[in-house]
Amino acid sequence: MVDSVSGRAAGQSQPVDLTSIPSIVAALYRTISGPAGAPRDWALERRLLHPGARLMPTRSGPDGAGLIEVFDLDGYIASRAPIFAADAVYEVEIGRQEWRFGHIAQVLSAYELRRTPEGPPYLRGINNIQLFWDGSRWWVMSILWDNERPGLRLPPELGG
Repeated sequence: MVDSVSGRAAGQSQPVDLTSIPSIVAALYRTISGPAGAPRDWALERRLLHPGARLMPTRSGPDGAGLIEVFDLDGYIASRAPIFAADAVYEVEIGRQEWRFGHIAQVLSAYELRRTPEGPPYLRGINNIQLFWDGSRWWVMSILWDNERPGLRLPPELGG
């Protein structure tokens, strides 16, 4: 059984305050971080994301045009499980801007990907996280992200 406000399941060692956006963002990073082959915390990810949530990585195509993939959580897990099986990935937040209005919130969260928790970054980018307040907790509705590349650097206010 999962407590609807703390996000804590019976026997879970790290509760998540689902009324706190910083707590949710920190938990999002925790769910996918770990050594190669280690299971990721998909149960926690399911507690953070609304059942209709979408995860949308973007990138540049060979001609420079923008490309996007749109996943529900199961599609995202299927697409990323082979990556996490083969490579250590630790996603670490390095900067954030947050706005709230009524029942919605928008978070720009700059990140670094590392091979070890304290290692040097091999990739940086920004997660654009949208959340919905249902009256008792925040739900992640979408995460749209892009990575740095030649000609595209993080803005200074987010760690660039």
